[in-house]
Amino acid sequence: MIATSTGWACYLLECADGTLYCGITNDPDKRLAAHNAGEGAKYTRGRTPVKLVYCEPCADKSAALKREMEIKVLTRAEKLALCG
Repeated sequence: MIATSTGWACYLLECADGTLYCGITNDPDKRLAAHNAGEGAKYTRGRTPVKLVYCEPCADKSAALKREMEIKVLTRAEKLALCG
């Protein structure tokens, strides 16, 4: 179980083809399951299974959206550095 204290989080997934996908959610476990069931974002539907590689709690939905935009402009190497 992935818990967020605020309810909102920005996350990175690694798709089966090695690409990275960034999104936001208020329920990381449910969202990960949706992606893997082919019910998530269109981008991930043909790239399952996906695995969660990074999850950052955010203060609220607005902060999560802003963080998502910040992460999306990072290079692949910078995104991977976030993971760890």
